[in-house]
Parts: sequence; structure tokens; C-alpha cells
Amino acid sequence: MIGRLRGILASKQPPWLLIDVGGVGYEVEAPMSTIFELPETGREIALFVHYAAKEDTVSLYGFLRDAERTLFRTLQKVSGIGAKTALAVLSGTSTEDFARLVLAGDIAALTRIPGIGKKTAERIIVELRDRVDGMALPVSSRGEGGLPKDPQAEATSALQQLGYKPVEAARLVKDSAASGDDAETILRKALKAALR
Repeated sequence: MIGRLRGILASKQPPWLLIDVGGVGYEVEAPMSTIFELPETGREIALFVHYAAKEDTVSLYGFLRDAERTLFRTLQKVSGIGAKTALAVLSGTSTEDFARLVLAGDIAALTRIPGIGKKTAERIIVELRDRVDGMALPVSSRGEGGLPKDPQAEATSALQQLGYKPVEAARLVKDSAASGDDAETILRKALKAALR
């Protein structure tokens, strides 16, 4: 099993990362919350990794914090939630905010996350309430990243990767973007607006 990777960030194409570890390139899928905090390509990074082996594929999922990896694993224990939905949850909200939504029983806010319907939200609340209550939820620190050429297009593309329809993604970006905002800022604003 692979639990952690340290190497050079060779490329960033959300939600995919390519990490060069001693000449071997590992393709890792990561939530937007992790991708936002990574440095520019060519720099060394370290990620906590979830290794998933299925009948015909092996997948690696990367996270900056162990609490995110723990939540990713915990979410998949809920019936109807797979890796894609778990990544969408982590991309759309912090572990701390997610725990608050679950503890508050906020079904409406949970259903605004792509891939989560009313029944799944209800199952999350019932099955995870006790688990998230005791979960360590550290406050994240912000990393530095380069400015993209077209922040609105990058934010729209990232929303589509998270499961939003193209028209909805474009509307959220248009409503959230302000002059001078980078893609990360636009995406954070759009995700917050979508959860309201």
C-alpha cells in the first residue's frame, strides 16, 4: 500500500496531479481544496495518499492533510457514495465546514454538493454524525500558486470536473467573479454561492 508520496510536482491538470518520485511519475487524483494549496510545478510536495485497487484499476488519491484523507475514507463507507462524490465533497467544503453541516443536520446545504441527493444527505447525517463529531479538523494554511492565463475559464472547467453542468458552472463563475480575482478565488466564491 502507498500511504504518502513526496516528490516533484510535474504537472497540475485538475483533478489530476503528476508527481515525480525518484524518476517514477505517479498520477494522483486530488480534491480542489488540495490543488489550490499546491505550489507551482517543479516544486517538491508531500501528499497523504489513499490507495484503491479494484478489479481492473488501481487509483491513487492525494490530500495535503490526514484529516481530509480520513474524511474521504469515511464518506465512502456511506451507501451510495464513491470516490468521485467524496472528492466533490472535499472540493466543495472544508472538513470543518462539512462536519458542521452534518452535526447541524443541514440536508439542504449537503444536497447542493454535486452527487448528493436528499436520500444520500440523510444517510450521511445518520451514519456520520458520531464520526465527524470526534474528527480532528485542523484549520488549513494557504499555499502559493501561479496566476492562470484565464481564471474564469479555469474556474468554470474546475466546476465541471466537480460535476456541475456547463451552463450552471458558467453562471456560478459569472456571478462570483470580480475584476482581478484568480481562479482559486472565483472557484471558492462559486462553491460558497452554490452551497447557500
